[in-house]
Amino acid sequence: MPTTVVPLTDHIVLKPVELEEVTASGLVIPESAKEKPQHGEVLSVGPGKMNDAGVVETSELATGDRVLYQKYTGQEVTVDNEEYLIIKFQDVLAKLEEGGAGGKKS
Repeated sequence: MPTTVVPLTDHIVLKPVELEEVTASGLVIPESAKEKPQHGEVLSVGPGKMNDAGVVETSELATGDRVLYQKYTGQEVTVDNEEYLIIKFQDVLAKLEEGGAGGKKS
């Protein structure tokens, strides 16, 4: 049976998105020369963190969302031979949305 990674407080479990990088001349950049990805898919979201007023602050992220996160953040873990990244909500920079209008209205 697979193990489920369930985040606590304001943590988020991500699957980093690996992109194959190819130069303009068609050379594939090896894994050892690539920078770590800065975006990933949300697999699960913690219940939130209690603030000083005693109110639980929740995240507006949901499973399946794609996000950009800060460089060199989080904790890399391996569970059942799957690699995950666990980060705090405060380290999320933006949510990626497909087919957005880029702020333009028609």
